[in-house]
Amino acid sequence: MSEELIIRHCSPTLAGLKTANMFSCIYDDPQALNGAIRAFNKRLGKKGLRMMPLRCGKGRALIYVYRPGKLKNDLCDPLSRRLLTERGYDCTSCSRCLSKLIGRLKSAEEFPHEIGLFLGYAPDDVKCFIHDPNEGLLCTGCWRVYDNENEKKRLFARFKKCTEVYKRCFSEGITLERLTVACGDAIN
Repeated sequence: MSEELIIRHCSPTLAGLKTANMFSCIYDDPQALNGAIRAFNKRLGKKGLRMMPLRCGKGRALIYVYRPGKLKNDLCDPLSRRLLTERGYDCTSCSRCLSKLIGRLKSAEEFPHEIGLFLGYAPDDVKCFIHDPNEGLLCTGCWRVYDNENEKKRLFARFKKCTEVYKRCFSEGITLERLTVACGDAIN
């Protein structure tokens, strides 16, 4: 897994603007993939980032890059907790929620729509998408928007600008560590 892939898909999370991002990558050797994930966590854990595979198989991995402190705050939102509890999640800890999400990704025929809550999407938008993805849809950006359209368009523009700046800086030789903003939820 290349650092360029991480920059391309996770810049808003690296910058501390977003709770999490995910991306798919190809791998040949499961041990090498796990080694790359461990190395990332060792390098960037002190800045409040964590990486984990959500699903692996047939040479493809779905990688999740997140800020544990932000995720904890997001999952404490009453609507988020309700939506997750309705789907069988144990909301007593983020790790239990993540374990359940991994299980749902492995067993579900369709992608579990509540995954948006793990990516920092607005809980109201996730709720509307789960209820009926087309009813009340205002726009589509990083996710489908059902409320506060202008505010979310501005947020999506910030994410896009961040990614452009990070890609440029990375191409100019600035390291992943230097591009990653330290947050108060660092992992020791």
